[in-house]
Amino acid sequence: MLNRLPSSISALLEARADGYSLPAGLYIREDVFEADIDVFFHKHWICVGLDCDVPEPGDATVVDIGKTSLILLRDDDDEIRVLHNVCRHRGSRLLDAGKTIVSKLVCPYHTWTYELTGELSYAPHMGKDLDKQCHSLKPVNFKSIGGLIYVCLSDNPPEDIAALEQAMIERLAPYDIRNAKVAYQTDVIEDGNWKLTMENNRECYHCSANHPELCVSFVDLDFGFDPETLNPEDREQAAEHFRLYDERTKAWEADGFPSAAVEQLVDCATNFRTQRLIIAGAGESQTHDATAASSKLLGQMTRKDLGDTHLWGHNSWNHFMGDHAVVATVIPLSAGKTLVRTKWLVHKDAVEGKDYDLDKLTDVWIATTDQDADLVARSHAGALDPAYQPGPYSRFSETNLDKFAAWYIDRMRAHGY
Repeated sequence: MLNRLPSSISALLEARADGYSLPAGLYIREDVFEADIDVFFHKHWICVGLDCDVPEPGDATVVDIGKTSLILLRDDDDEIRVLHNVCRHRGSRLLDAGKTIVSKLVCPYHTWTYELTGELSYAPHMGKDLDKQCHSLKPVNFKSIGGLIYVCLSDNPPEDIAALEQAMIERLAPYDIRNAKVAYQTDVIEDGNWKLTMENNRECYHCSANHPELCVSFVDLDFGFDPETLNPEDREQAAEHFRLYDERTKAWEADGFPSAAVEQLVDCATNFRTQRLIIAGAGESQTHDATAASSKLLGQMTRKDLGDTHLWGHNSWNHFMGDHAVVATVIPLSAGKTLVRTKWLVHKDAVEGKDYDLDKLTDVWIATTDQDADLVARSHAGALDPAYQPGPYSRFSETNLDKFAAWYIDRMRAHGY
């Protein structure tokens, strides 16, 4: 058994070896969790929602991140706003968690009232000399990138989100996510650290053994393999797959659909990767038979053979297909609890039971998310065990985990840890 002595966060960061998973304390300690919230969820850009979460003026939804509560809303001029959910009188929460419809933001404590733009319009019994302009709700830095809402709670948000914008605005345009609708949403609380959740998502080493539903449409070879373990027939199949990849990528891009991998994973603040992936089998969508779940395609899409435009960041992953999209955001709740919020998007005019079957739309990723929750819980339980010590990442199929761990260490140090 290992004798774990208390150490500073900086000592834990120093202890991480290249090519190995993180020291246990970086997964399980509450002081590290608080540091993670400060660094990665307050000072970096994070994905918190969608334009189509608030489709009509007056629609609002609350997103809580650590002790911070945000209101995502659409104002009377049809503009998206993100405001701190803190009354400027004595700090009361304005809105409860979840979705609502409002004409104004009224504090339930003393009825201070704000326009949907955040301006204070009514503050009873405060005297005529109260300067209402100085008591507007505090706005939050945000960007809508192709209909995905990113926020940064810092006054100095990282500028390198421009690379993500440049890559995704054109790629997401045909899907018109801003004008999609949320057909279904699940909130799964995983019994594990948020970094374990993200690590699990960044490799498919585990897919063939754990995700039979996803593997109908998902090609695990895309995320690496050890060629020496393959028999000649499998090696030939792998070679053919990557030949097809090269051919498809060139054809897609010739047709005006950016497809090649773009990644910003190390030596950066804003961590992301995107690529158009081949869908296996029938090749149309991530469903149980790999055919489209919705007959009404997203946005301006006219084709079902354009694969899966995947995008991940450090708290999200997304899959955009011709017929629907799957958008997942990750919010840490504690060192050992993580919220995974998954939304399935369809064309705004698609009708359930007519244009799409809800079970077919959702069953693959519901199963996959539940399976991943079990794997993350197992990993976190192992990190809590005194026998845990960091293990080696596969140089074939876990290179992105090594990059994520290196990026995590680098960003913690950049912020003084």
